Amino acid sequence: MRRYRLPVSGHGAIAGLLLTGGASSRMGVDKARLRRGGRSLAERAAGALGEVCDLLLEVGPGVGGLEAVREPEPGAGPLAAFAAGAAALHERGHEGAVLLLAVDLPFVEASLLRLLAGHEPGGTTLVPVADGVPQPLCGRYQPDAGREAARLVARGSRSMRALLDEVAWQALPEDVWRAVASPHALDDVDTPADVERFRLEWPG
Repeated sequence: MRRYRLPVSGHGAIAGLLLTGGASSRMGVDKARLRRGGRSLAERAAGALGEVCDLLLEVGPGVGGLEAVREPEPGAGPLAAFAAGAAALHERGHEGAVLLLAVDLPFVEASLLRLLAGHEPGGTTLVPVADGVPQPLCGRYQPDAGREAARLVARGSRSMRALLDEVAWQALPEDVWRAVASPHALDDVDTPADVERFRLEWPG
């Protein structure tokens, strides 16, 4: 399995943060180990981030071939995972933006991540919108968002939507991201029915 070294970086780099630690309670198996085109979702997501980001980190059990960290309470939700990952990146010297990607978005490709990374203005949190709904588990976050996530987690919040209520962010309109990605790029896989509908493969 390919592994990515996490170098020390500063303001200019963009980091990739892959979330793989979801409970997968409705799925019955670890979603990160589902497969598409013969590769696990974790490996596909890590590969897509690796085409765009200067440094990479996984928050989860270490199934994507990346250096991995765990949140203080694994399974506490994506907000806690994001806060833990952002803190870990800061500890390693990263002070710039973060591309966040959840492993259960099997159709996010490097083209969409590249659009998020390079979209202007560069100094703002950027979240794509699908069917009028923000999709915070695939977005570009500024350092203030990571710090606010930690504060929200300390107050008992679990949802990434709560983070969008507290930080300044810009929407990436659907017509813009669809110019570089498939219409279902932000569809997530949560249930066995989704596995069949998306023609994914169960772990071997």
